[in-house]
Amino acid sequence: MSHSLVEIADRSIAATYARYPLMLVRGQGATLWDDKGRAYTDFVAGIAVCNLGHCHKRLVAALQEQAAKLWHVSNLFYTGPQAELAAWLVDHCFAERVFFANSGAEANEAAIKLARKYFKDRGRPRRYEIVSMELSFHGRTMATLSATGQDKIKQGFDPLLEGFRFVPFNDIEALRKAVNSSTCAVLLEPVQGEGGVNCPAPEYLQQVRALCDEQGCLLIFDEVQTGMGRCGSLFAHRQFGVEPDIMTLAKALGNGLPIGAMLASEKVAASFGAGAHATTFGGSPLVTAVALEVCRLIEQEDLAQRAAELGKYFREGLRRLQEKHPLIVDVRGRGLLVGVELGIEGAKVVDACRQRGFLINCIQDRVLRLAPPLVIGRAEIDALLECLDEVLSEV
Repeated sequence: MSHSLVEIADRSIAATYARYPLMLVRGQGATLWDDKGRAYTDFVAGIAVCNLGHCHKRLVAALQEQAAKLWHVSNLFYTGPQAELAAWLVDHCFAERVFFANSGAEANEAAIKLARKYFKDRGRPRRYEIVSMELSFHGRTMATLSATGQDKIKQGFDPLLEGFRFVPFNDIEALRKAVNSSTCAVLLEPVQGEGGVNCPAPEYLQQVRALCDEQGCLLIFDEVQTGMGRCGSLFAHRQFGVEPDIMTLAKALGNGLPIGAMLASEKVAASFGAGAHATTFGGSPLVTAVALEVCRLIEQEDLAQRAAELGKYFREGLRRLQEKHPLIVDVRGRGLLVGVELGIEGAKVVDACRQRGFLINCIQDRVLRLAPPLVIGRAEIDALLECLDEVLSEV
């Protein structure tokens, strides 16, 4: 490891991350290399970001081509890549309008603001509460932190934004009791990523949609981690036969470049008129040119279907390991967003896999989250399964 650079980082960068002792310098496909030339198979993908892997040739070309033309102008002007990306997105989902931001947190901030303003525009200023889920994760800005159902990441930041209520995920009766005439929206992830890769019952999202329609409130799907093919369909909610009023995207949309998007129906989006919300960098021509190529590649290479097939193969292999290793409590997920719940803390397993050349991560202390690039192959999945077999035998 480049000790001088690590020392510089440790004394210069805010200590908000407990970093692994690894200096990564290069990537290609599903493989990363450290500064000593050692290769690692990547089952983190920048936390479900690099769906097309690292340094995809077409993305590199799109970046280089746009970088030689135009990087940034104000959103006071039109740019081609932004318009084309917006058109692609609305052509592939329920929405008619897109607001571009720089991250998932910003996209969720926009969704929260839009939901509240929608009802204020209709003379319902007291209808501002949002019901979110326990174990949810929506970001670390003050509003998205307020909307997140995990107390451990809220500590030290009181007072948070008012107007958020929380119910258990997958409990329609609890949600029914929480939604009332003050509720402007229900906000949830179709599959909870950071909360432990928690999947809904087949009928749950349909019940949520029906409840929102019955109560006249909006439904917001946070697809920041689950979208762009990750869960086996372009957007995870499609697998449940439900459409939201607002949806947020980020992470894999830019394959590593910072971009977020909030999408909404025309009726709802109308509350965001000129001056209602804005961003300096959101939707820049440089980032949207690459994101457009990301979208085209996901569609042309049918990566959502690939994720569905490989995810099934992956989970089947993990369940065979579960039969052999009682330490595995549960295997769950959708597509290539896979969770392995352990009966012990997962940090030692993560470290042991890294020492063997595999990068994975652990969430909620005991859940291994496996989210490789969607271009991963069966041979690489088999190799990780063999590695986990060895590691779990030793642990």
